[in-house]
Amino acid sequence: MLKTSSSKPYYEQIKEYILHRINAGELKPNHQIPSERVLSDQFGVSRLTVSKAIKELVFEGKLYTQVGKGTFVSAEAINQTLDHLTSFSEEMSKRGQTPSSRVLEQALIRADERIAGQLQITPGAALVLLKRARLADGQPVALETTYLIADYCVGILEAHDFRHESLYHVLRNSYNLRLMHAEQELEARQPTAEEARVLKVDQSTPILHITRVTYIEHERPIEYVESAYRGDRYKFRARLVQV
Repeated sequence: MLKTSSSKPYYEQIKEYILHRINAGELKPNHQIPSERVLSDQFGVSRLTVSKAIKELVFEGKLYTQVGKGTFVSAEAINQTLDHLTSFSEEMSKRGQTPSSRVLEQALIRADERIAGQLQITPGAALVLLKRARLADGQPVALETTYLIADYCVGILEAHDFRHESLYHVLRNSYNLRLMHAEQELEARQPTAEEARVLKVDQSTPILHITRVTYIEHERPIEYVESAYRGDRYKFRARLVQV
């Protein structure tokens, strides 16, 4: 129960109660916590007080919300370094998690001026579009939209099932392409309506938006990617050296 004699506000005590249950293993990753109404009745406080505690835990990445369903315990954040060019599938497998994808869209398209500029090609050139929800152990962690120069990977959509196959594995092994390096930019922002729906987060929950251009030999761009990662499930780590 809440301590009326404590100097800590009630919402802080409720936060500590929820965190204690998480750390004790009573509330497990991806399991739903009691509703605001239940917690409000349990502690004899207003739902506004409970809501403040939950919102802070969501902001801290301990909980996440699904619109229309409730609030759930976050799994341990995926920690990825920024000094190696690896695929999502490779990263998840290294961590003992099962990677998979839901293919939301795949098609041959023509490059508009923006994408053409990123890939250093002529507007109107043929591209492979592949949009996927990326899952770790069945839970969505990223929405990824990939544009590939079609001349480098003819027939790739017909020959491969990207619900289960790794794109980078296919490029290396089926098309003999050496992915040499990538240039990547990262920013935090609010999700779009589509990103919130696919990632199963509220539109007030920050996401990590990443753009990447991947190069093959002779500094030739082959891939431009726009990704939205769940901010409560992903951490990026970089090693810095003094120059």
